[in-house]
Amino acid sequence: MTHPIRVAALYRFARFDDPAAIRDELHTLCTTLGVKGTLLLAREGINGTIAGSAKAIDAVVARIRALPGCADAEIKFSSAATPPFHRLKVRLKREIVTMGEPDIDPLADVGAYIAPADWNALIADPDTIVIDTRNDYEVKVGTFAGAVDPHTASFRDFPAWFRHHQGELAGRKVAMFCTGGIRCEKATAFVKAQGMDEVYHLHGGILRYLEEVPAAESLWQGECFVFDERVAVGHGLTQGSHELCRACRMPVSVEDRASPLFAEGVSCPACHGTRDDAKRAALAERHRQVKLAEARGETHVGAAYPARDD
Repeated sequence: MTHPIRVAALYRFARFDDPAAIRDELHTLCTTLGVKGTLLLAREGINGTIAGSAKAIDAVVARIRALPGCADAEIKFSSAATPPFHRLKVRLKREIVTMGEPDIDPLADVGAYIAPADWNALIADPDTIVIDTRNDYEVKVGTFAGAVDPHTASFRDFPAWFRHHQGELAGRKVAMFCTGGIRCEKATAFVKAQGMDEVYHLHGGILRYLEEVPAAESLWQGECFVFDERVAVGHGLTQGSHELCRACRMPVSVEDRASPLFAEGVSCPACHGTRDDAKRAALAERHRQVKLAEARGETHVGAAYPARDD
């Protein structure tokens, strides 16, 4: 089924001498075309996810591809039945994906790209260590069979995890993956800088794999968390079964929503114990106001999905 909203998840490591000028231009273009979402700009490139009409998204993507070094920007298109973003944010950052390792340059040296069609054979090789470079809450939603979960709360934690475990990886092939490719690409640059030789990453990330590899042949288990109102997607990039806890922003499964600790807009099993009665009451009132706004055909500010940069 083709939905009316086009979603573009994109990134590109490139050299931007004046990212502020690019920010101003893209903000104006997106505002004019009614495009919502988040774009992050830094001297090392661009990263983000945006949504709007097909014509509007095509226009913004064409402008991004015209930026220096961005003709081959990694862009994954999908669709949504309803707008996955409530607002537009075009921001300047030190890094387009924050690792906190200033000497790492993905434009200088990264691991080898592996196409989705070739990924199964690589990770089935017993000499390959497969590492999920995403955050712990993302891994819980779904991951590849047999992948190592570093249990990191943020991508900033990955370098410390790798340094601690580097001895266990010596002499092995290392294959890394993430949602759209940007984190695992930067992670391969870091790992190679630490002296690892055989380093690979999934080209286009999980999203491209789920789009191109038939479910019957897939080694993916579960759903893939995405940073927008869809929350998670499955094979074929169809919307998944997870929802978002509006109290803590964590994904909640069907099983989580059946828990007595889950209250829509107020708490979920992950955060129930961190809220006192006063806080839960305030969250319940916010949720009530959001529902009243929806009934009027409006979007309450409390319903906005905050952007993450991790």
